[in-house]
Amino acid sequence: MALIGRLFAILFGFLAACLVAGMIVVGAVLFPELSNLGSAPIDQGALNVVLGFGFIFVSGFALLPAMIVVAITEAFYVRSALAYALGGGIVGLACYLGLVPFDSATLRFDGVVRRHLEIMTGAGIVAGLVYWIIAGRNAGAWREPPRRLPPPPPLPSHSTSPPAM
Repeated sequence: MALIGRLFAILFGFLAACLVAGMIVVGAVLFPELSNLGSAPIDQGALNVVLGFGFIFVSGFALLPAMIVVAITEAFYVRSALAYALGGGIVGLACYLGLVPFDSATLRFDGVVRRHLEIMTGAGIVAGLVYWIIAGRNAGAWREPPRRLPPPPPLPSHSTSPPAM
C-alpha cells in the first residue's frame, strides 16, 4: 500500500516540477519579446496556451531522464536537495542536447545556443528542487517497515484492573 502512495507522490512531484520548468523556459525564452511590448497588455488566454505547450514540451522530453534519476534516488535512499538539483540540471541538459544535432565526424553538437542551454539547465535545477520538496525528501521511505508503537506503560500497583467483558 505504501508503494502505491509513493507512486502517486512521484507522479505529482514530476508534474509539478514540469509545470515549474515549463514556466521558466517559456518566461526566459519570451522575456526579450515581453520587454519590448511597452504598455500593451498581454493576452491572458494566449499566455495560458503558451505555458501549456511549455509544460507539455518539458514533460514529454524530460520523462525518461527524470524517471532514471527518480529510480536511482529511490533505490539508494537519496534524500539530499543537492542531489535532486544536480539530477534536475543533468535532465535539463539532456533535454536540450537531445534537440541539438550531433556531428559524429567531429564529435560535437552543432548549433548549441549558450543562452538556451543555460535556460534549460537552470529550469532543470529548479524542477529538481521542486520535485525534492514534494517527493524527494522521502525517497525510499516506502521500503521501511512501519514503526511499531511502544507498549503502554504498566498500571500502577494500587490500581485495579478493568473489568473483563
